[in-house]
Amino acid sequence: MNLNLVLIAMILALLIPMYEAWQDDDIWQKMLAFASIATKTSIMILVVAVLRDDWMLGVVGVIILSVGNAGLMLLAHVLKRMNDLANE
Repeated sequence: MNLNLVLIAMILALLIPMYEAWQDDDIWQKMLAFASIATKTSIMILVVAVLRDDWMLGVVGVIILSVGNAGLMLLAHVLKRMNDLANE
């Protein structure tokens, strides 16, 4: 039952970067908020995998945790290059 309370607390913590992304117009702050959401979601998947004793779900959580932010980093680099080219 204690892990269910931890999961509820994690869902509440997930709402903080969602509110920040909704409120702020800066693209970099939104990308940081989305990276935080991806990390927290993968940790939540790992907690649910432990609660259910489902290791296939745990593997999915680990893959999201390790590779999930790579696409976001690539997008940040593309946006930075586009801004650099626009400023030249």
